[in-house]
Amino acid sequence: MKLSQILTKHIQIAIQELFDLATDKIEFQMTRKDFEGDITMVIFPLLKIIKGNPMDIGTKIGNYLVENVAEVTRFNVVSGFLNIVVSDAYYLNFFNEIKDNQDFGFGTPTTNDKAVMVEYSSPNTNKPLHLGHVRNNLLGYSVAEIIKASGKKVYKTQIINDRGIHICKSMLAWQKFGNGQTPESTGLKGDKLVGNFYVEFDKTYKAEISALMTQGKTEEEAKKQAPIILEAQQMLLDWEAGKPEVIQLWKTMNQWVYDGFAQTYKNLGVDFDSYYYESNTYLLGKEVVQLGLEKGIFEKDPDGSVWIDLTDDGLDRKIVLRSDGTAVYMTQDIGTAIQRVKDFPDVGGMVYTVGNEQDYHFKVLFLILKKLGFDWAESLYHLSYGMVELPSGKMKSREGTVVDADDLMEEMTATAGKIATELGKLEGYSEEEKAKLFKTIGLGALKYYILKVDPKKQILFNPEESVDFAGNTGPFIQYTYARIQSILRKANFDLNTVTEIELHEKEKELLKQIELFPEVIQNAANNHSPALIANYTYDLVKEYNSFYQAVSILGEENITKKTFRVQLSQKVGETIKSAFKLLGIEVPERM
Repeated sequence: MKLSQILTKHIQIAIQELFDLATDKIEFQMTRKDFEGDITMVIFPLLKIIKGNPMDIGTKIGNYLVENVAEVTRFNVVSGFLNIVVSDAYYLNFFNEIKDNQDFGFGTPTTNDKAVMVEYSSPNTNKPLHLGHVRNNLLGYSVAEIIKASGKKVYKTQIINDRGIHICKSMLAWQKFGNGQTPESTGLKGDKLVGNFYVEFDKTYKAEISALMTQGKTEEEAKKQAPIILEAQQMLLDWEAGKPEVIQLWKTMNQWVYDGFAQTYKNLGVDFDSYYYESNTYLLGKEVVQLGLEKGIFEKDPDGSVWIDLTDDGLDRKIVLRSDGTAVYMTQDIGTAIQRVKDFPDVGGMVYTVGNEQDYHFKVLFLILKKLGFDWAESLYHLSYGMVELPSGKMKSREGTVVDADDLMEEMTATAGKIATELGKLEGYSEEEKAKLFKTIGLGALKYYILKVDPKKQILFNPEESVDFAGNTGPFIQYTYARIQSILRKANFDLNTVTEIELHEKEKELLKQIELFPEVIQNAANNHSPALIANYTYDLVKEYNSFYQAVSILGEENITKKTFRVQLSQKVGETIKSAFKLLGIEVPERM
């Protein structure tokens, strides 16, 4: 039983016996560092039912706990706070219960639990993945792993935007300027090759607009009349009509991109259980819109377009089908959500990892699905996140100035190698071991820097800063893990269970931090926030380093103390590894 649960039970009994009153809820918090205590009960809420001085109330409850609860040794009262000192025996018992449990902190699904589907990545097939996609993938993957660790079944998925005018732009540019190039003939990843032609289209389009404007056209007229955009629009019509040669080119170029994406996902360390394609799902929503029309949920305008009026819900009118019968994004998203629950009947909720510029879209989508009568629509969540920027400013993919995800990972690996080499930590490493270590540190730095920030906040990404071996960074935490592994390799003696020992203050603080891990996982899952896991791990590492500086571990002469400190170090290492796994970050055995 958790310490807070033990104390809650006894404090409720104390209030009944001392004051002849009952209360449902007891509020606890961490004891402030400047006061003695391991856990603090907040007295102020009790003043609603118990008339009296907070100091007197706290003292009476404190005395009751010392006399009746084995886990409580002493207490002090400061203003409206009862600071409780917990016995060493409680923490030793807790440690011995969890020290051999490799899955400490993790829950497991129960039979009747509904699964959660987490969507992330969701790229277009006209360009490679960029820095924005990196944050999206890291967030989505980590949230999926955290929800799984909290004890739920999870499916990871994505919707691939593989149709539309933007796809036709790359296809048309390849036809015009590609000279039959392929990923094999150029040595380029397929997504990069296709992305180059998207940029090529934009250059040609801009040149044609300028030429038309010099002939007296307005900019708006020029944009609509430029020959290359008219050709792209015709190609889209041909695609929708199923013209064989257009469909074949579309399939070929999309496959190039999928192969490129697969390589990037592998390098980034993310995966998926299922894939959905816009070219399939944009048709699914049309059937639902028709059913909604019949039920009076949607309404048809005189021009034939179909809308939903959400003004009574504080939103606006939203189009769900154009006058020509073609689908909009909303139509596709309605159909996709419904199809996913058909494909995975145990899904009871979904998490959509999409940037905050789509906040309104998801408010509308979730409300429409509720109005259509789907009970699972109550459990939909938009994991909205801020943009990632570099010191140089925003990224623009049409102009080819985007920060490519593959290039970024390579740069992070190179930066990690440069700093590690300068620090001189590589004695005895083979070239292969160095390469693996640099990638582990570089990607760990990238992932941690992005995930330690609350998802809703914008990030200014600084690659050099992220690979610092000191402070709240991935490499600092990885280095502490490697230090612990070094201690364990040198501990060549039997690690028998320690049942009785007087704990050093630093040992107790470390045990209190470890004890928080299950609660942190649950909070991170409920809040869809990997930042809670990241910053918990940093706090654990800071506490361990303080312990490491304050006490001798392998140099301790008392074998009982030495054994306990090695075991405690081992558990800290396991907890770091477990926490970093939830963030998709690897830890090196030595650094």
